[in-house]
Amino acid sequence: MQTSEPPRPALPATESISPRLRDLDRWPAAQVLLALWEGQLAAVAAVRAALPAIESAAEAALPRLARGGRLVYAGAGTSGRIGVQDGAELPPTFDWPEDRLVLLMAGGDAAFTRSIENAEDDRAAALRDVATHNIGAGDVAIGIAASGSTPYTTTIISECAQRGALTIGIANSPRGALLAAAAHPILVETGAEAIAGSTRLQAGTAQKVVLNLFSTLLMVRMGRVHRGLMVDMNARNTKLRARAVRMLQDLTGADDAAARAALDEAGGRVKTAVLVLRGLDRATAESLLEKHAGHLHAALAGIGA
Repeated sequence: MQTSEPPRPALPATESISPRLRDLDRWPAAQVLLALWEGQLAAVAAVRAALPAIESAAEAALPRLARGGRLVYAGAGTSGRIGVQDGAELPPTFDWPEDRLVLLMAGGDAAFTRSIENAEDDRAAALRDVATHNIGAGDVAIGIAASGSTPYTTTIISECAQRGALTIGIANSPRGALLAAAAHPILVETGAEAIAGSTRLQAGTAQKVVLNLFSTLLMVRMGRVHRGLMVDMNARNTKLRARAVRMLQDLTGADDAAARAALDEAGGRVKTAVLVLRGLDRATAESLLEKHAGHLHAALAGIGA
């Protein structure tokens, strides 16, 4: 009796071949660049439909982070490196505490700079990584996978959910376990890549945009941005100190000398220096900011109250 073979699982959209670009390698350079550029524009445009999901995920994350929870980024290959980049930029830009940032990459630290492709299938390593960092109910875990089915990433998100963490999944294909496992799935359908399976192209661009939007919205809502300025930035070098002085002048109208003096008294903290320029000493300014959870608008209103 003849038996039929089981159907093959459907490929993720990012693995499909674009008929229009089948002969890309035979095109003139200008035509290749135009096609790649169009793909990048399409990737950014695809994020528009995901804005409500990004907002929902950020609003759900805020209470846990306000209570001291950690941000956890998890991924493999290109997706993992994009997650690492977004997370690593939060401390210098918004003074996000480094001890409240966990970067999980399939293959470990070595995979940040070189490809360790087989690491993405290691579910045991995913479980170990979650246990090592003791990820739990106070934390927010973000898993990124273009296919939505990377074993390392989906295992981390599933395990974090079991431990009570808030889970967010970012994928570029509607099929796969990641979106199903995450409490807040974010789907950005970027479709077939210009080079089939090369998710460093459209999928990677869309992932970076999603993470930019998500993490920046978090920082805005947590008071780490004031009037369009990164006021929680710590002025640790000459360039950042000059930027801090400009921010103080913009926010208070102080001259250069007064801004520099206030910044010195505030230990390089812009928000504290703004309040010092309003007549408070450093200790009182820091106390007022703490009372208002770091929101400078509320702290300034509190001076009048």
